[in-house]
Amino acid sequence: MTLLLVVVVAGMSQGLLLPLLSIMLEDAGISADRNGMNSAAMYIGIFCTMFFVEKPVVRFGYKKVIVAGIALVTCASVLFPLTQSLAVWFVLRLLVGVGDSSLHYATQLWIVSASPADRRGKYISLYGMAYGIGFSVGPLGINLLPFGQAVPFVVSGLFFVLVLLLVLRLGNETPQRAADGEAAGNRFFRTYRAAWFVLIPGILYGLMEASMNSSFPLYGLRIGLDQHWISLLLLAFGVGSLILQLPLGIWSDRIGRKPVLIACGAVGSAAFLLVPAAGDSIVLLFVLFAIAGGVVGSFYSLGLAYAADILPRAILPAANVIASIHFSIGSILGPTLGGYGIRYLSVHSIFLFLGAAFLAFALLGFAFRPRKPAEDSGFATGG
Repeated sequence: MTLLLVVVVAGMSQGLLLPLLSIMLEDAGISADRNGMNSAAMYIGIFCTMFFVEKPVVRFGYKKVIVAGIALVTCASVLFPLTQSLAVWFVLRLLVGVGDSSLHYATQLWIVSASPADRRGKYISLYGMAYGIGFSVGPLGINLLPFGQAVPFVVSGLFFVLVLLLVLRLGNETPQRAADGEAAGNRFFRTYRAAWFVLIPGILYGLMEASMNSSFPLYGLRIGLDQHWISLLLLAFGVGSLILQLPLGIWSDRIGRKPVLIACGAVGSAAFLLVPAAGDSIVLLFVLFAIAGGVVGSFYSLGLAYAADILPRAILPAANVIASIHFSIGSILGPTLGGYGIRYLSVHSIFLFLGAAFLAFALLGFAFRPRKPAEDSGFATGG
């Protein structure tokens, strides 16, 4: 339960910071492309963290890395209202990305490693639901701005302090180590060779999440939506994810991860491609966002569960590192492409790109054939 609360609060922070900072920069007259590039800093931090976070988790254990991540995110977040400097905000976003990535990596790996295979989809879906709850509630913090620019950041920091007190009461565990002498490069190569399709959801989820939270507020303002409607539409996206997160996890336990991922990719693609046709109709946008959030909101967690199905436990940390790097790549591309697309191509370009990306993933699923490994490899069949 404590781990799930950590994920809820982390989701709240991320769901709040991206649209809040984008709106503040838009109000300050910062161009969409510069706004998007600044938003990408958080995901650059997440990306860089993945090259070193595995060793601290193996050496110090899950709990200590989670505590360090919470402390870093909290300290960086409360400093945002103290300055309007883009350069300082870029650095603070980098630090938030490092802390956020560290606590998520440790939490994900702890849950996946401890879950029994026949209920792994259910348990990782609970993780996804916890993140979705926080991610959905987070944008509502935008409505605290009338009370002062510092208020949303301070409230977010207080939630982190409360959850930190709970984490400090947990015992500590460490992940299973890889075999002695097994090179990191070999583990990453084995992971890609056996599970390339499983690792794509990380890119797509990062692309979708960052685009929705950084570029959609700009899209909404440009088509004439009020700020409160933007926050409520982001909430609808998250609520859709919450509604289907657990059912999708349970269905994937029963019928396999791959068919569930392919179906979700196809439906998500259709929903994104229809957003431009909805125009500024709040009702249609609510429906499409709820559908899109429902089917693609589970992508990252289902990808991790699928990886745990078909990879040996000893290289799961490597798989989580790759998934997080992919998430970071997608997250960096999301606001950057979104900002440039809105400025130079079309205000609708973000949704056309997301629709095409999820459709391509669904089609690639038909080409993926997970190998049935030898009994002594420690693999389990899945999907």
